[in-house]
Amino acid sequence: MNTTPQPDPKDRPARLTVGVVGAGRVGPALAASLQLAGHRPVAVSGVSDTSRRRAAEMLPDVPVVPPAEVLDHAELVLLTVPDDALPDLVTGLADTGAVRPGQLLVHTSGRYGARVLDPALRAGALPMALHPAMTFTGTPVDVQRLAGCSFGVTAPEELRLAAQALVIEMGGEPEWIAEEMRPLYHAALALGANHLVTLVAQSMELLRSAGVEAPDRMLGPLLGAALDNALRSGDAALTGPVARGDAGTVAAHVTELRKHAPQAVAGYLAMARATADRALAHGLLKPELAEDLLGVLADRAARPESRGDQ
Repeated sequence: MNTTPQPDPKDRPARLTVGVVGAGRVGPALAASLQLAGHRPVAVSGVSDTSRRRAAEMLPDVPVVPPAEVLDHAELVLLTVPDDALPDLVTGLADTGAVRPGQLLVHTSGRYGARVLDPALRAGALPMALHPAMTFTGTPVDVQRLAGCSFGVTAPEELRLAAQALVIEMGGEPEWIAEEMRPLYHAALALGANHLVTLVAQSMELLRSAGVEAPDRMLGPLLGAALDNALRSGDAALTGPVARGDAGTVAAHVTELRKHAPQAVAGYLAMARATADRALAHGLLKPELAEDLLGVLADRAARPESRGDQ
């Protein structure tokens, strides 16, 4: 349930024409969400066949045009390109006169705040950074997932109410992030979400190697409970051989990983050391057990992965 205070109706943005520069997974979903709120998508840009198909599916009857034409048609422009491409895109649009005074220019990069839009600001645009803290599939299900999704918002003080209103209209909840904190904010999300996918995929591969026919079915309840416990209790939710200080079990894990999945050893050791540090700091791991455990992790980390247990 969205508990964010609703903005006064006079602070809500008028119905706007919406353009999307970059028909990746994010832009069409946000535009479709804004359409449900009464705004009108009028133009989208996309280069690859995949992006054009995605635009046609998510935003039917909206023309696909070059980026400059998107800005020419839209009052609210969503810049939904990869982080590394954003600064050059903004500079290019501003230098070529594509940006209009009074135009709302919104980017969805987690890394950047509003300052990356300074070239457009100097051209008279109204800059906002609205980053949805969500993973996207590029399908209509993404619109549903925006309900209750937090957005990392950075905007000039005079645009805070408008930024909040746009997020709420998309079904999200605004979380204000200071300009200088954007890289740290984004690193935190990447650490949790992106690395989680890697860990789960590795775990499923190992279970298949161990003979489990449906690793997704086995992991679903376990990982769901672990995530719920972690969100509720933080470090108090730590369990398993590392948190218990079972050095022999951890050593056996590493031995088996070296035999069957050497590419997973480095990640296992790094996460085990991080888990041990947190468990020790929070009193879950007994100091007398931590010494043996950390000794095993240090010894195993020093051994070349291509030798030793062969």
